[in-house]
Amino acid sequence: MRVVIVTESFPPDVNGVAHCALQTARHLAARGHQPLVIAPATATGEGSDAPCPVIRVPSLPLPGYPEVRLALPSRRVAAAIAAHRADLVHLASPFVLGVRGMAAAARLDVPAVAVYQTDLAGYARTYMGTGEGTAWRRLKAVHSAADRTLAPSTSAQRDLEEHGVQRVRLWPRGVDTDRFRPERRDAALRRELAPHGELIVGYVGRLAPEKQVELLADVCALDGVRVVVTGDGPSAPALRGALPGAVFLGRRTGDELARIYASLDVFVHTGPYETFCQTVQEAMASGVPVIAPAAGGPLDLVCPGRTGLLVPPRDAGAVREAVLKLADPGLRGAYGKAGREAVRDRTWAAVGDLLLDHYAEVLGARAAVAA
Repeated sequence: MRVVIVTESFPPDVNGVAHCALQTARHLAARGHQPLVIAPATATGEGSDAPCPVIRVPSLPLPGYPEVRLALPSRRVAAAIAAHRADLVHLASPFVLGVRGMAAAARLDVPAVAVYQTDLAGYARTYMGTGEGTAWRRLKAVHSAADRTLAPSTSAQRDLEEHGVQRVRLWPRGVDTDRFRPERRDAALRRELAPHGELIVGYVGRLAPEKQVELLADVCALDGVRVVVTGDGPSAPALRGALPGAVFLGRRTGDELARIYASLDVFVHTGPYETFCQTVQEAMASGVPVIAPAAGGPLDLVCPGRTGLLVPPRDAGAVREAVLKLADPGLRGAYGKAGREAVRDRTWAAVGDLLLDHYAEVLGARAAVAA
């Protein structure tokens, strides 16, 4: 099968869309298919681990958030889809480049599968205080034109359907259970982060307004607790002032990131706009109990009282109380073990095969109509 992946982000970018698009391309190549990636040009180079050709289109940095780049109008999208003789177009979190990919697929009469990954309406509300309706109208237009939309969680599926998007199915995300595992726990790193044996409470992810990492301020004030923040983004300078005593490790990836996860006692995610929340799943794979908002993707991932705790969104006091509850080492151990077991079979290979099933159904439906 010849598949063109049109993605709003791709490595060397570090985010959920880029990572999922890379894993999709890897799985297609591993299963003997022929993927091609179309992505915005980056400021830092191509990256080195793409398993297939990558076509870059001109882009500009998003004002105020240069880590995010927006593709400019380009004829390369349609030309690349046609030249690849695509059997199917995969649209990863379509909003700018993906809209052009959808239009090109329609003109070329190529089936399209759109993957919903980013709560852009929530981001519009966070950054502009308005624009939520405009974002949803654009999302509805592109997803309604696709043969099938794949949502990463039941919450995301419900949001799409409530806004009039049809032909929505579930497709979760995988996790690298070999890389993220409890055995990565590092006593030397723990001594470095918490030299007095403090309870280590960690956050991993982008440091941006929508992530609401400042909710950890009350946790920083707890005796015997050390907050560790891993990631980077535009909110980093403000958070260094808002979270006194916290350790900021910056952006980490690969095995180094896995070692950090496994060395935590508690993982806390604070943002309420996650359609899935891959960092929660990585923490669970690492055997670490999770605290997350009772909103969006975490509702599917966290089993309260078994693998972690769900708290009301935007409630700093509830986060603090949840951390205090998980000060019990026996409870942490039980939650961590159950969390690892819950995600043990959610490998990228298994999730990739589910995606191929969706492709086959879409192609089969197109063939039936043509006949």
